[in-house]
Amino acid sequence: MLKMRHVVDRGVRYLLLLSALVSLLVVLLIGLFTLREGLPAFQEVGFLDLLTGKVWRPGQEQYGILAMILGSVYVTIGAIVLGVPLAVSGAIFLAEVAPDWMSNIVRPAVQLLAGIPSVVYGLFGMVVLVPLIGKIPVRGNTGYGLLAASIVLAIMILPTITSISEDAIRSVPRSYKEGSLALGTTHWQTIVHVILPGARSGIVAAIILGVGRALGETMAMIMVIGNSVIIPHPVTDNPLTVFVSRARTLTGNIAVEIAYATGVHESALFATGVVLFVLIIVVNSLARLLIHRRTM
Repeated sequence: MLKMRHVVDRGVRYLLLLSALVSLLVVLLIGLFTLREGLPAFQEVGFLDLLTGKVWRPGQEQYGILAMILGSVYVTIGAIVLGVPLAVSGAIFLAEVAPDWMSNIVRPAVQLLAGIPSVVYGLFGMVVLVPLIGKIPVRGNTGYGLLAASIVLAIMILPTITSISEDAIRSVPRSYKEGSLALGTTHWQTIVHVILPGARSGIVAAIILGVGRALGETMAMIMVIGNSVIIPHPVTDNPLTVFVSRARTLTGNIAVEIAYATGVHESALFATGVVLFVLIIVVNSLARLLIHRRTM
């Protein structure tokens, strides 16, 4: 009987190992396939020319993706600026302030945001946000642009950052909080000076995972960002007006043009996917490193 239990345990261990290896193999095959398809563009256009080129005109054999890279970076920065304070504040509220009955209501509501399809967020942005942003009195403002995309994306990354940040805050040893309160500090001072520093690594990891989520979003961005292949720029002397500029993201560029692309054009879209793939791997690797450091 004991021998049978060891056999079952070993079998389950090998099965789990096989599952992990299959997942790793799938990621590796996707990366190799994307790289193979994008290699002709890297060879014909040139790696640096592809990354730093400011013009994307496939009909004229111009394949510069700098505008899309900047579009992805700007919209991600906007989403982080708008979403992170709200998400971390929500995590603090759920972990330290809210009574149990309220947490049991708010937490599922936040987590529900993760299950809403991205096209629904896009529809919300088109119907509600774009008309409101279009009322801002800025020359050339149509409502479609980086600001609408950033707001939609900020809402979409809320559940990821809030859930992980709450777990990080709750994992801070209770003795830290009790010791701080015993020294005469207020609850808020304890949160700011003791609990948040103790949960810093987990919160940073949550933010990085949110960045990865933001970089990979496609459908909602296509619907509200305007999809103009231009380098985002301020439309007035105020630098903040860059966020009413239209743009296109790396994911949006692939989704919009892959259906009819052929030859070098198609290969350039796969090369765009390679760049995006590398960016997301770097972001996820940083998140894993930070989580690992926190658990040490």
